[in-house]
Amino acid sequence: MTSSDVLARLRRFLLVLSAFLFCGTLVELWLVNHTEDLVQWLPFVLSGVGVVVVLSVLLRPKRPTLLSLRAWMLVVIAGSLFGVYEHVTNNIAFEREIAPTAPLTRILREALSGANPLLAPATLAVAALLALAATYKYGEIQD
Repeated sequence: MTSSDVLARLRRFLLVLSAFLFCGTLVELWLVNHTEDLVQWLPFVLSGVGVVVVLSVLLRPKRPTLLSLRAWMLVVIAGSLFGVYEHVTNNIAFEREIAPTAPLTRILREALSGANPLLAPATLAVAALLALAATYKYGEIQD
């Protein structure tokens, strides 16, 4: 097995792993009924786009699909960071509502460990980074 064969298998593995993470996120969001308002639909959209773009690269690894994947994965990472922000701010708001006189240290501690899981939205960023890693130094992109 040549080094290019190993690299091709590694790229495929990273893309498949990324697709599974996006699909798993979709299932988890659906199971926890993450549909109360419009903002909660954003990870559904980002995960769906992630699956479609990753599958397009798996099926046709050409320059346009690779560039599209790279652009969309940056959007997914930005959406993931927005999700972390939303979870933290919602936890802070909840803590302030139930304990309005609580000290700032308690509010921050509860914001990081509250009802909205802090790192759940980061799963999308991990999936996006895996997909980006699969295209790293993909210099010999066929047109």
